[in-house]
Amino acid sequence: MTRVGLATIAREWGRIGCIGFGGPPAHIALLRRLCVEQRGWLSADEFEDGIAVTNLLPGPASTQLAIFCAWRLAGPAGALVGGACFIVPGLVVILGLAALFLAAHPPLWVAGAAAGAGAAVPAVAVAAAVGLMPASWRRAGPEPGRPRVGWPRWRWIGYLLVGAVAGATAGAFLVLVLAACGLIELAVRRPPGSGGEAPPGSGGEAPGGESGAGDSGPRSGRIAALLPVALAAPAAAGGLAAVAWVAFKVGALSYGGGFVIIPLMQHDAVHAYHWMSGAQFLSAVALGQVTPGPVVQTVAVVGFAAAGLGGGLLASLVAFAPSFAFVLGGAPRFAALRRNALVQAFLTGAGPAAVGAIAGSTIPLGLELSQSWQVAVLGLAAIWLLALRKNVVVAIVGAAGLGLVAVLAGAPLS
Repeated sequence: MTRVGLATIAREWGRIGCIGFGGPPAHIALLRRLCVEQRGWLSADEFEDGIAVTNLLPGPASTQLAIFCAWRLAGPAGALVGGACFIVPGLVVILGLAALFLAAHPPLWVAGAAAGAGAAVPAVAVAAAVGLMPASWRRAGPEPGRPRVGWPRWRWIGYLLVGAVAGATAGAFLVLVLAACGLIELAVRRPPGSGGEAPPGSGGEAPGGESGAGDSGPRSGRIAALLPVALAAPAAAGGLAAVAWVAFKVGALSYGGGFVIIPLMQHDAVHAYHWMSGAQFLSAVALGQVTPGPVVQTVAVVGFAAAGLGGGLLASLVAFAPSFAFVLGGAPRFAALRRNALVQAFLTGAGPAAVGAIAGSTIPLGLELSQSWQVAVLGLAAIWLLALRKNVVVAIVGAAGLGLVAVLAGAPLS
């Protein structure tokens, strides 16, 4: 196995953390170019296996992939160094911008840019959901010998719709809805008396390489499926404990990518704890999109709004801690995780519900828009992202520019 020094890990992963604009696709491309194409540290199959397994885990998958690649090259110390160097550049940038955007009386140009960028966020959510749908649809798969749209895919449609309703209305209970969809699919797909290993053709093997030997067993699969239910308990009553609780939910329960947790984060930050206004939350999500790193960095802005710089740092630390724990504790058994039929079945149900929740989140996000010019900016962003299929970062920056022009021309902010 190739071993790489910690100084090299710090330098290369820090570089990716500085230039990783554009979300998970950009992060994965940069990691592949470094680890597979340029340095040859990992084989193509090893890298694709890493992608497949980290997509099975809750939390920001591209961050977990960065941690996993560093672990593969330099062990636990490499995972800690590589993960930190990947995360910290974006954290520094987003906390600096949060101080500017969340000031008590920000300059007019800052307020206008924030309002414009926030107006594009509902369109970004729809684009994220649309981008996730094809892989989730393929995962459901038709039953052998059945029509292309068979019973499994009718269930997929049902989970998608339930998730959309939950994303629009459920708020704090969204995670319970996602868990319920996963548990239903687990119950449907598990034959009586079956073990945890995925049978051939059942979806237990992800593209990109052969699964390794071993199996984590039905007991561990059952625990993994029930974990979201156990974690959806009431939060502590305010203060830093509440910041930590919200951040933990963001980091540990974001099935399907960081955007799925946006409705829950919005409920907690805006409605439950009143740390920020709805418009400020839209700006926070926009900042998570335009800074390097995952959209989960949004939670640092929420923490900053709740408790200043200390709250932002605490929120980021807690939100990313599960990703490190998953990789450091589970990487040696990742091959078994891929083969576990119970985990696969749970994610086959929870996955489309998560996609639906991302799409459904556009409703509460859109309702935060207070001005007609923001609706126009949203329409332009939707055309850019959905009809033209262009870059998200450009959409957010362009919307911020339109907001700046609008307020300087006399358009109202509130």
